Amino acid sequence: MSPKPSSFFLALSLLSLFSITFFYHHYTTAPPPLKISQTTLAATQNSIKVYVLDLPRSLNYDILRKYWALSDDTRIGSEVDNEFRKALLHRDSGKLLPYPENPIIKQYSAEYWILGDLLTPEEVKKESYATRVFDYREADVIFVPFFATLSAELQLMINKSVFRKKVKENEDYQRQRIVVDLVKKSEAWKRSGGRDHVFVLTDPVAMWHVKDEIAPSVLLLVDFGGWYRLDSKASDDSSSEMIHHTQVSLLKDVIVPYMHLLPRLHISQNQKRRTLLYFKGAKHRHRGGLVREKIWDLLINEPGVIMEDGFPNATGKEQSIRGMRMSEFCLHPAGDTPTSCRLFDAIQSLCIPVIVSDNIELPFEGIVDYSEFSVFVAVSDALSPNWLLSHLRSYSEEQKDGFRKKMSRVQPIFVYDNGHPGGIGPIPPDGAVNHIWRKVHQKLPLIKEAIIRERRKPTGVSVPLRCHCT
Repeated sequence: MSPKPSSFFLALSLLSLFSITFFYHHYTTAPPPLKISQTTLAATQNSIKVYVLDLPRSLNYDILRKYWALSDDTRIGSEVDNEFRKALLHRDSGKLLPYPENPIIKQYSAEYWILGDLLTPEEVKKESYATRVFDYREADVIFVPFFATLSAELQLMINKSVFRKKVKENEDYQRQRIVVDLVKKSEAWKRSGGRDHVFVLTDPVAMWHVKDEIAPSVLLLVDFGGWYRLDSKASDDSSSEMIHHTQVSLLKDVIVPYMHLLPRLHISQNQKRRTLLYFKGAKHRHRGGLVREKIWDLLINEPGVIMEDGFPNATGKEQSIRGMRMSEFCLHPAGDTPTSCRLFDAIQSLCIPVIVSDNIELPFEGIVDYSEFSVFVAVSDALSPNWLLSHLRSYSEEQKDGFRKKMSRVQPIFVYDNGHPGGIGPIPPDGAVNHIWRKVHQKLPLIKEAIIRERRKPTGVSVPLRCHCT
């Protein structure tokens, strides 16, 4: 006969039975836990602390209000905005306003979505990689909430003739000056020399007149094209208009995506594509874009190729949707700058990008491997007769399907829109804003090193600009 269990073991058994019963009851009656994405996990473990510099609304949302208060915008692509202006006459003027739909402006709307995320209450924005703090001394970086792109575009609409001039009539320049003066007077700037400040300069002409003054800061740019102008005069220090290469660098700056203008095509919706190569855009460009004209002339009469000269108005958008969704490859040659929103439209359309731009910089490299879903072509090869089309035809159906499957996985990474009024609300956890902050987060050790190096310099001595760039 077995011995009776001791009271201790009896109590332990009862406790174990109770624990199992409680565990089973709790996890079968409670709702299932929310699925946590990789980005969400990263946000909770490695979030970046951001202080939003106190700037007046006249430098951000009031610029947006000025845009919508215009009686009309006669530029190409503004039809949708003009219709919205009519509707605004019957609305409460205090409500949050959307960013312009005019594609010329919308493609640069990162400033709107990033600020919207930072202004979202912390208890709501649970999946944001950026945590807002209200003491600059606790922050990793200082965000400057200036709508630099919208300010520039508004000036180009109102009085383009003075855009390049530092005059009273240039309201954009006046706003740039106010921003820089306010920022440089702040204790946050004095502490770091601006090296931990973040500016959004997606339009190549944003903050045109003060770029040299904010060069030490972290700049969020779509590419380096607007900074590498006048290359032939790079050694001429006497030129007051010269923007030196030393002012931008992958060491400190972050390449961000354009806002895509075409809707997303899911991989399950993909259909047979009948065109080999598609391009829609302006044929005639400047600087590096001169290559585009030469490629155009080589391809215009080739079978299986569609080259459409057009602008991003309502009609052009519909043509682009059809063209990209029906084509295997989408041509992405350099224009006035190395890149454009065309690349991100192609990705959302599952049209394999053919990138012809020797000096291109791409967003989120190190997180995204573009070679898995894009074809990179040297300019010299693209200009060689018959080479490009022969190369594209060498890809098998299996390879092209593989490109599209990999492309479908990265489509969400390039999405800014959170679907909330004014852009203020929870963001897509695996979208563009979170990935931008992840890239800024990677810069923090270098930012801190630059600040410390500057502090130890004797009075009157500063770190040469060349130390900020590769």
